[in-house]
Amino acid sequence: MLKIEGRATKFCDQISRRSFLQIGGLAMGGLSLPQLLQAEQQNPQRQSHKAVIMIFLNGGPPHQDMFDLKPDAPAEIRGEFQPIATNVPGIEISELMPRVAGMMDKFSIIRSLVGSEGRHDSFQCCTGHQFRDPKPQGGWPSMGSALSKLQGAVDPSVPPYIDLSQKMAHDPYNIKGPGFLGMAHSPFRPDGEVMSNMTLNAISTVRLHERTRLLEELDTYRRKVDQKLAAETSDNFTEQALGVLTSSRLVEALDLEKVDPQVRARYGIDDPKVLGFDPKMGYQALMSRFLQARRAVEAGARMVTCSFADFDYHSDNFGRGRKVIPLLDQGVAALVEDLHERGLDQDVTVIVWGEFGRTPKINDKAGRDHWSRVHAGLLAGGGMPAGQVIGSTDKWAEAAVDRPVHMQEVFATLYHNLGIDPATTTIPDNNGRPQYLLERQAPIRELI
Repeated sequence: MLKIEGRATKFCDQISRRSFLQIGGLAMGGLSLPQLLQAEQQNPQRQSHKAVIMIFLNGGPPHQDMFDLKPDAPAEIRGEFQPIATNVPGIEISELMPRVAGMMDKFSIIRSLVGSEGRHDSFQCCTGHQFRDPKPQGGWPSMGSALSKLQGAVDPSVPPYIDLSQKMAHDPYNIKGPGFLGMAHSPFRPDGEVMSNMTLNAISTVRLHERTRLLEELDTYRRKVDQKLAAETSDNFTEQALGVLTSSRLVEALDLEKVDPQVRARYGIDDPKVLGFDPKMGYQALMSRFLQARRAVEAGARMVTCSFADFDYHSDNFGRGRKVIPLLDQGVAALVEDLHERGLDQDVTVIVWGEFGRTPKINDKAGRDHWSRVHAGLLAGGGMPAGQVIGSTDKWAEAAVDRPVHMQEVFATLYHNLGIDPATTTIPDNNGRPQYLLERQAPIRELI
């Protein structure tokens, strides 16, 4: 059994880890990591690795300035942007999104999303549930947490649920966690000191002491180091567990310094001041997050979430849109192009959306206000049929008139792409009652 000498330390459970760290006790789901590794070797067949990347456009993106333009509407409704043709005949989107327009055959637009409750909150986009729905004790889990529970880790050294979003000043925007599933299925946020602590270039007691902080963060899918592991149970799988503990797989995936400069340039350059906000507010348009998301799913994540900029344009809708929407266009197009080039388009689903839309009528501050009756979303990958528009709105983009698509139908589609049937799959809550993932369980038929 490997023992690493060091000073006494205490973890958050107040248990002393005096004199040595016993690697073999690292556990997940009731099994120690060595047991999991041994089981994996005995059953080498793996399911294909399906994943979801969600780009959360917090604040409510203006659907009529991006995906559902109304050039024949009055000026106070149609706004300043013009529609442009895409590479799919008959489909037009905003002039601010030429890259996506040039590869529309790889995307599907939903113009008739309904079911939003109009709150500045990521809850519906993360869980699929509405605030007014009855909820179990502890609350509904986000989709990433549900995947962590249902499918576990693809690679023991990579959390199944990773949140690359910035920490946003408006707390309800921040990506939601595990609900009744508990901290073991929380999203892992690889930022700040956690990232710098994920690579061990030299083993020392100080570095191992700092390493414990990483373990606590990795409670999203691991348990804390066990108190006891008899030396006689040590074997190759226990030694492999040390490799997991000191693995740089995730940090290398998120480290863009080694990425081909041409690939990185395709995604664009980070400009934290693009919105003119204090970077500490957490509303920057960081292009690198798209590339990190792709690399994270390749490393083994099942779901990666990423916020992008802010779209709460009550004023200067068009000035701010001119800054932000072209960056979104570049990042999303680069991500989907990359997925296709790397053969991941059948396995990785991309969803781009926000919590609601914006008012058809422009206000006296040249902005658009909150509008929950209808909004739009963009999907790609996942083996879905593409090059189509689903649903339509009236002449002012204020209501769905054809094929309303509920937000839960989008979730049912994402689960379907992951090989999970929400009509038959349940997760027990804290009281042992089976809870279905969704109330509306049928996926979007046009995408199946």
